Amino acid sequence: MAEGDPLLHVSNVRNRLREIVGASTNWRDHQQAMSERLSLSSMLAKSQNDLPAKTMKDSYLEVHLPLGSEPQLREKYLTFHNTKSPLSIVTALVDKIDMRQHVIYPDCDIKFTGHVTWVGKTSIEAKMHMSQYVNGAYTPVLDATFVMVARDPENKRAAFVNPLKPEGPEEEKLFQEGEANKSRRVALSTASLLKVAPTDEERKIVHSLFLNTLDTKTVSFRSRILPPNSVWMEDAKVKGLEICHPQERNIFNRIFGGFLMRKAYELGWANACSFGGCRPSLVAVDDILFQKPVDIGSLLLLSSQVCYTQGNHIQVRVHSEVFDPLTRQHNTTNVFHFTFISDRGNCQITLQSEIFDAVVFVFL
Repeated sequence: MAEGDPLLHVSNVRNRLREIVGASTNWRDHQQAMSERLSLSSMLAKSQNDLPAKTMKDSYLEVHLPLGSEPQLREKYLTFHNTKSPLSIVTALVDKIDMRQHVIYPDCDIKFTGHVTWVGKTSIEAKMHMSQYVNGAYTPVLDATFVMVARDPENKRAAFVNPLKPEGPEEEKLFQEGEANKSRRVALSTASLLKVAPTDEERKIVHSLFLNTLDTKTVSFRSRILPPNSVWMEDAKVKGLEICHPQERNIFNRIFGGFLMRKAYELGWANACSFGGCRPSLVAVDDILFQKPVDIGSLLLLSSQVCYTQGNHIQVRVHSEVFDPLTRQHNTTNVFHFTFISDRGNCQITLQSEIFDAVVFVFL
């Protein structure tokens, strides 16, 4: 925000986005609004070189959620330029969310700050920080890293974004971290089990899990014993269904990614709570990939699975997919990874399935 500008209230954020994009507030006007945006295609840059470089300060934004000074807002959040832009900026993935405080107070003001830290030709990395006004000062609560992509007015193909010009050592460091993050994401995508075999370390983990469940009396794949203070993985699942109503749409008339994240988090939290026997606290969120948009009216199926435990930490994976009742087809839309911490002892997750036995057999 430019120096001297009034603070941006959280309730005005969506209105400001609509003004920039030129989106309608009426769901039924969506088709007309999209046809109007089609005419903006001529404004798209043919190359990134045609766009002026911008600084990180150009994208800095500060938004306030006054839970302390405006008590009427608390019920909603308790638990929990005058021109149109030809670009459609959509969320590609949430790279990471780190919780720095486990307690968020319902009666203290919250401040969000963020800015662009790295850009490619059509993609943008942005960092967001959340802090809360406690005991006379703002205290960090969480840090998040998002990757956005620029699309054309119809959201059908990629579009170029302005290059970023770091200023000073601190901004140069942030930019280099963005480059490293991109390289890490590429490396992780090529290391998927769908593409390459497990590493030696992963093989050892699976083999150790197998030995811990082996019945030493029979030494048989079919004879398995659940170790003490453990739960079979197949018994650590929770599923849910959401009907996607227009009230949860974004400015492009698709289901808002934040709504999907919230529903996935709530299901993952419920699973971790049931598994650990207490109310867990969120530690981190990793690699939320938005593979496909979710249309209004969709049947959204959510499936959570406790997939790993270490000490009092619980890793939960939530898979979301859209089910088409007419074609009977399922299409994956998102995969979420949540890390929780439990304050009640250590409970281990272990495997019992034919697939697991086959994997161990191959490893052996």
